[in-house]
Amino acid sequence: MALRTADARAPKRTGGTRDRTHWLYIAVIVAVVAGAVLGLAAPAAGVALKPLGTAFVALIKMMIAPVIFCTIVLGIGSIAKAATVGKVGGLALAYFLVMSTFALAIGLVVGNLIHPGEGLHAAGQTATYEVEGGGESMTDFLVGIIPVTMLASLTGESILQTLFVALLVGFGLQAMGSSGKPILDGVAHVQRLVFKILMMIMWAAPVGAFGAIAGVVGETGFRAIAALGTLMLAFYLTCVLFIVVVLGTVLRVVAGVNIFRLMKYLAREYLLIFSTSSSESALPRLIAKMEHLGVSKPVVGVTVPTGYSFNLDGTAIYLTMSALFVASALDNPLSVGEQISLLVFMIVASKGAAGVTGAGLATLAGGLQSHRPDLVDGVGIIVGIDRFMSEARALTNFTGNAVATILIGTWVKEIDGERVQRVLHGGQPFDEASLAGDGHGDEGADGADDESADVGPAPRELEPTGAR
Repeated sequence: MALRTADARAPKRTGGTRDRTHWLYIAVIVAVVAGAVLGLAAPAAGVALKPLGTAFVALIKMMIAPVIFCTIVLGIGSIAKAATVGKVGGLALAYFLVMSTFALAIGLVVGNLIHPGEGLHAAGQTATYEVEGGGESMTDFLVGIIPVTMLASLTGESILQTLFVALLVGFGLQAMGSSGKPILDGVAHVQRLVFKILMMIMWAAPVGAFGAIAGVVGETGFRAIAALGTLMLAFYLTCVLFIVVVLGTVLRVVAGVNIFRLMKYLAREYLLIFSTSSSESALPRLIAKMEHLGVSKPVVGVTVPTGYSFNLDGTAIYLTMSALFVASALDNPLSVGEQISLLVFMIVASKGAAGVTGAGLATLAGGLQSHRPDLVDGVGIIVGIDRFMSEARALTNFTGNAVATILIGTWVKEIDGERVQRVLHGGQPFDEASLAGDGHGDEGADGADDESADVGPAPRELEPTGAR
């Protein structure tokens, strides 16, 4: 029985919600500009405001453990569900793991090449403290990952303990099978609460950004503006090159599809994502457009929702580049071993990291907290430009999921190649009025569109466990 996808005509978010998010974005821009001006004009006053940035980072740190716990537990649950659909789920998960790891590695390479935070000398801008356990042995480190109690992992400062317990709980629920579903549903409810609180905290981002930027500019002068601008430019260029060169090459070689034609086909979705800084807003449209393009419904139904949790290429690049920036800015660069260890942590922790605005920032703080706690407060330096980079993250994530859907469809031979070319060349326009995928994925063996006029009950909705 074919796996049904989410109804392409599912209700969208209300315009009011989008408007409020848009106002938050504008407020952050105004705060960043005002903070930079104040820091340049009155350095002493700017430095005096740095506790605002410190307080905002403290709020983010408060959410690290619950965000990591919920996303990892639900992520493992999603793996179990995706694996049950057979070859499509297995191929999708393998591709997502390889591509997201590759994206993380690219972020590390670019960060090591350009050193955007070098010379900023912002160590005095953040609170400093001694890192405990600096001389501990590897045995002590490994034993220290085990918390005193399971609940202690959610209240302590060791994110590795939180990750360890989350993995145990996730695999435990996986082993319970259907009897563990109520618990998994409960964790999903907790995750929604956590993300709601995180979104409330993000409304304080303008204040935190104002204090953080004013403080760092007041402390370092124009160097801070130049360093942050370099990071933003490098990140945007890296995302563009990743889409055009990496994804474009793979798409051309495997499916014979031109990446630029695909991006033109998804132009309206790009505008929607750019205005909301979230690829989640375009999820129903992506499902409908991939079906219209020629990918079968079962493949779209598995690949797109799973990709929204596991295929976060833009977020992966952001996490590693930002971590290197913070380390360089605080004159405490990460060693090669720490970078590799951080990459491994991010491979796991980034799954579902972009559920809502601010979750990526929390995951970045969690990665630093787990490896170099002395660098966590440096996250405040990039709070002001995090929103500027969110569009590039969301657009890269979205493009990666669209490409993945075509690739998986090609590998399992569940895609109409002729239709793909016809649609991308404008020969069969998408119906923007109904947002319908036109049911081609339900065609019988004889090719007749027997079910294309399906107007019965809405198909069972397959929701993503995490979106961006």
